[in-house]
Amino acid sequence: MRWIHDPALLAQGDVCLLLSCGRLLSAEQLALHRHTLVVHESALPQGQGWSPMTWQILEGARSIPITLFEATADLDAGRIYLQQQIKLQGHELVEEWRTLQAQATLELCLAWFDRYQEVVSAAQPQHGEASHYRRRRPADSQLDPERSLAEQFDLLRVVDNDR
Repeated sequence: MRWIHDPALLAQGDVCLLLSCGRLLSAEQLALHRHTLVVHESALPQGQGWSPMTWQILEGARSIPITLFEATADLDAGRIYLQQQIKLQGHELVEEWRTLQAQATLELCLAWFDRYQEVVSAAQPQHGEASHYRRRRPADSQLDPERSLAEQFDLLRVVDNDR
């Protein structure tokens, strides 16, 4: 097992888990592993792109789908292996919902390894029309002084004060 933060450091192996990876891998990098897995917080192909959980919380979602899929050269486009839902009460702050996200990610990854043959043989292509979330920028987290805090509560829930 290797834990890296720079895709240029990838080495050949059986399985690569891309967790919170903000970069696309090249075809050469993808070819280094039999499986390159990604966990993405949307019901793919809806919600492809960046920060899907954050965008869905801002949209008022109380149930967030989590998808484990095979990475391809195209953004968030590979075969789907497993999915589950994260249920939110609507008050969770960033660290609380990230903890739920991490727990679901771990559960999906462990299920993939525990049931490898079954899960891989049941993989499904993505169906339906794709939608895309853009990358969030600092300006996306700015409060509007003309709106009440109650109206902007979901924005306060997703802001990462450290970043």
